[in-house]
Amino acid sequence: MKEEMIALLNNLKKQAELIDEYTPRFFRIYKTEDFFLFKSLLENTKGIFVYDEISSQLKELVKSLNPSVRFSDQLYSEYVKKHLNGFSEYEYGVWVYYPWSNRLVHILDEEEYIQVRTNRNTYKITPEEKSILSTKKVGVIGLSVGQSVALTMAMERSFEEIRLGDFDVIEVSNLNRIRTGIHNVNVKKTIVTAREISEIDPFLKVTCFHDGITNANLNSFIENGGQLDAIIEECDSLDIKINSRYAAKKYGIPVIMDTSDRGMIDIERFDLTPDRPIFHGLLSAFDLSELNAQDTSKRMEMIYAILDMQRISERFRSSIEEIGKSITTWPQLASGVVAGGANAADVYRRLMLGDNLSSGRYYVDIESIIS
Repeated sequence: MKEEMIALLNNLKKQAELIDEYTPRFFRIYKTEDFFLFKSLLENTKGIFVYDEISSQLKELVKSLNPSVRFSDQLYSEYVKKHLNGFSEYEYGVWVYYPWSNRLVHILDEEEYIQVRTNRNTYKITPEEKSILSTKKVGVIGLSVGQSVALTMAMERSFEEIRLGDFDVIEVSNLNRIRTGIHNVNVKKTIVTAREISEIDPFLKVTCFHDGITNANLNSFIENGGQLDAIIEECDSLDIKINSRYAAKKYGIPVIMDTSDRGMIDIERFDLTPDRPIFHGLLSAFDLSELNAQDTSKRMEMIYAILDMQRISERFRSSIEEIGKSITTWPQLASGVVAGGANAADVYRRLMLGDNLSSGRYYVDIESIIS
């Protein structure tokens, strides 16, 4: 019992340390306690980079609040001074410290930051829709294509919380499709993605599952902190592909998957029809109760069935024949991954806003459209 308690405490400590790896710190220096913490940070942190562009943000803010006004420099000054209402620019808003890059950034506080950052979404996303999306929780399983989906959703600000699941780290060979730098090699994909989201918008909630999504933590991934509204499934594990859909059926959650070949995207509306077969019935010929006991060849048959080999691109088909010969796994291109991320994020947003999108497999095949 004592050993189990020690292991639990060590795990909690490890998780806390990982949270520090991707969670920014906030200082509202008009508050006395925050001011002294802020002062201590500046005095005791070597090589800290300070970015204070609050003036330009205040101009953007007053412009967004007064879109019909033709601003001159003088008029900007008058409107900003009135908006500050006695605060100095230095103490206005919030200072955000990113420990991993040693950057301290001065920005508008949450409500005003969101107002400015999402201003150019309007009216492609209406104010009412923006409010709806700000309540949504989405889970992303797998962070290759999944990273592109997650960052697109973050830029559009189409969620309140995002949960990221991946056990892997960045490798040099990932840099052909995952948007990050060489300095992040051997850093967990969850951390890399969470950091980038927080650098776009530090007010978005990011929860990481650094060991990936497993049968043991799948329910926690969906339930803890409030039930997910949607799952974006982009992982390589056949077991989790299948079991995440069974879990989605149980909880009544839609699943979206992009495959980055021929723009193929799956929508499974388990929120509307929880009794529908997973993968549109493409695995109906297999006994899924014996999944863990299947040999490698049988599992590959199942993957090929999911892909629907008659409809994949010729280049993808020829690549599959080379796996284990001249290449180690199937290829992905940045163009396909980025386009797939955008398509999946678009489908997710419209689902969350109540669009009547049907379950099915769809192709946004740019080669066939522009040929």
